[in-house]
Amino acid sequence: MANKKQKSASQQRADRIREAQEREARAKAQRARSEKIKKVVIVVVAVILVLALSLPTMALMVIGGGS
Repeated sequence: MANKKQKSASQQRADRIREAQEREARAKAQRARSEKIKKVVIVVVAVILVLALSLPTMALMVIGGGS
């Protein structure tokens, strides 16, 4: 009977370890996804800023005759 309890305890321990590893893998995937989204947002904001600053300048150059 003691052997049976020991087996169930080791099985429970193995299950807890496996579940912890799965949680860790999900958290790692979530962090990676978050980092990727953050990089995309930074690039989009940078492009918008470049366009917002360069288009009016180009328009003024065209309207002013470029000289």
